[in-house]
Amino acid sequence: MQHTAPPDGTGPGVAAPYTPTDRTVPTRSRERASYDRELVHSILDEAYLCHLGFVRDGAPVVLPTLFGRVGERLYVHGSTGSRPLRSAKRAEPGLPVCLTVTHVDALVLARSAFHHSMNYRSVVVHGRAVDVTDPEERRIALDAIVDQVVPGRSRDSRPGDARELAATAVIRLDLDEVSAKVRTGGPNDEPEDAGLPHWTGIVPLTRGYAAPVPADDLDPAIPVPGYLAAL
Repeated sequence: MQHTAPPDGTGPGVAAPYTPTDRTVPTRSRERASYDRELVHSILDEAYLCHLGFVRDGAPVVLPTLFGRVGERLYVHGSTGSRPLRSAKRAEPGLPVCLTVTHVDALVLARSAFHHSMNYRSVVVHGRAVDVTDPEERRIALDAIVDQVVPGRSRDSRPGDARELAATAVIRLDLDEVSAKVRTGGPNDEPEDAGLPHWTGIVPLTRGYAAPVPADDLDPAIPVPGYLAAL
């Protein structure tokens, strides 16, 4: 589902690549890195789970959480009592974070243990997460997070009421310092290992959905929505 983004300094049709920085250029396998904006967006839009990293009391913390993308912004929500969201509210000009998204597309099995790998698509975003207080931006962000998980769901559920919204914090991370990294193809065996009697190749992985299971108290007359059947 497409949400209307609040002003973020970009216009329609903008497709310039992201600018590499010291933090977004990998130290190895640099040929796999990409700063293509459309590739980054496609990797993000196929996911709904991210890992949010930050420093708490001098030690690193990484938390799995849901996210939503609206244009050049990512949104994460949680309880107003959660530590990273409280920290983002207090920090000025925002809480330094690193957000990552990864898709594993295949296991890569080589003849040697050293060359085992996986085919993947990943995005790493560095920046400062800021607390979102504008009511309209919060509404857009929360709808986007719901629709990131199941497209179309925000229109088919009750919006948060005043009590629920008061208990929910939203943080925003702009897509400024961003890179994608992709591995494809088969094993990279050493030439001298070609004659070894070990199976080698890839094991593709796919993501699938089982049939929706209705809640025990659902009215049987209510059909499975089309957006769920489409999954």
